[in-house]
Amino acid sequence: MTATNTRNIVLHVADVHRHFGGLRALSDIDLQVEEGKTHAIIGPNGAGKSTLLNVVIGRLPPTSGAVIFDGQILTGKAPHEINQIGIARVFQTPEIFPDLPVLHNVMAPAFSKRDGAFRINLFQRLDTERAVREEAESLLQDVGLFERRNTNAGALSRGDKRRLELAMCLIQHPRLLLLDEPTAGMSRHDTNTTIELLQKIKQRGMTKLIIEHDMHVVFSLADRISVLAQGRIIAEGLPDEIRGDPRVHEAYLGGAIQ
Repeated sequence: MTATNTRNIVLHVADVHRHFGGLRALSDIDLQVEEGKTHAIIGPNGAGKSTLLNVVIGRLPPTSGAVIFDGQILTGKAPHEINQIGIARVFQTPEIFPDLPVLHNVMAPAFSKRDGAFRINLFQRLDTERAVREEAESLLQDVGLFERRNTNAGALSRGDKRRLELAMCLIQHPRLLLLDEPTAGMSRHDTNTTIELLQKIKQRGMTKLIIEHDMHVVFSLADRISVLAQGRIIAEGLPDEIRGDPRVHEAYLGGAIQ
């Protein structure tokens, strides 16, 4: 099985089903994400959005179907293998190192990604550490956390932890960035700052797959939107098409799409 080449598809979730006993969390999912674009997945609570992302990153195996990334079948690979291939994810609950300073949190995944925990000689290590520190500090400037770079990450607010985890993903230079509710717990000001940052990332050509309840965020960022309800994709299209789709309004009880 290979991914469709139409529109330069980098991620293809091909006819995926995921069952938990008698519960069908995902059914007949066929999702194609175009390289360099921002694809949003929206839907009511319990629609299967986070389950879908967990299938993509290997935390959950599909009951049937396959996940294909850049021509490689990911099904059966462990999460760390999928990460090494070029997929990073920002989780709903930030996964950080709470007892380490903010700066070291950002630097740690870069070393793991680039040189396998310092399996290089001393002079290479010094040059690498200097370059990683500079990039980490630049990213902390971008996400508004530079002034807190020496603070232990566990002392950050929930919104700041989410921005920290975003920086931890960006330093890995993933080809595909998965964001699960990236602005949850943020003030409107911090949400707008995050939108601006993600728009800058888009200009660099990074592909993003976003789950988000805040429609302001979705319509500010998405090139294409898929709507999940009861584990199925009920609509997919451009933002203006989704905004006017009666099936989408019905799924949200008429209250979320504006």
